[in-house]
Formats: sequence, structure tokens, C-alpha cells
Amino acid sequence: MTGTDFDAAVTAVRRALADQGFGVLTEIDVKATLKAKLDHDMEDYLILGACNPPLAHQALEADRSIGLLLPCNVVVRRDGDHTLVQALDPGTMVTLTGLPALEPVAADATARLDAALNALSAA
Repeated sequence: MTGTDFDAAVTAVRRALADQGFGVLTEIDVKATLKAKLDHDMEDYLILGACNPPLAHQALEADRSIGLLLPCNVVVRRDGDHTLVQALDPGTMVTLTGLPALEPVAADATARLDAALNALSAA
């Protein structure tokens, strides 16, 4: 996403995630936190913890330790005149655990996150 107002981008990201069955469980305003704790000024930077409950349930059934990698983090941040949206590849769950049972969960999560990100670039 380029040249988009930060707040408009955050709204669009939330909508795109919801359209793919994700809810936002956590939100970390890194800019505000660093200002409050360290009196450090930085660009807009928000981490959204997105969760798709059925996929989270499947992943937890395969490996209870997978909670360390949940929820799916999506970052919305300013980079100069642009707003960037980034998401961690859910395939990391499979790579880090080596559990084949997580492959279909990761594939589904990846497809959904990709669809959400693609919807943003098409808007």
C-alpha cells in the first residue's frame, strides 16, 4: 500500500482481515509505547495480532506449544510518504516445528493473509 494515510490504511487492513475471517485480538501501538516509555519519537507503527479462531484451534490441536507463534502478526507502518503492510508467513509454524499436521493450517492461513494483502493493493 503506498501513498495512503496511516489511519485509512489501518481501517482498510482491519476490514481486509475481517473479510478473510480474522479478528484482531491484540494491538500494539509501538510509536505511542516508545514515546511513553522512552520519550522516543518514531513514525506510525502498529502491530495487529490477527486470529482466525478455526485455524488457531486446528494449530493448537496439532501442537499446544504453537501458541508461541499465535496470533498472526500484521504490521502497519509509515515509511516516508508510504504506508506499508506486512505479515509474517504462517509457514513459519511448519518450519519451526517440523510438524506436518500444521501444513494445511499454515497453507490456509497463508492463502487468507495473501487474499487480505492483495485486496489492499487492489483498492
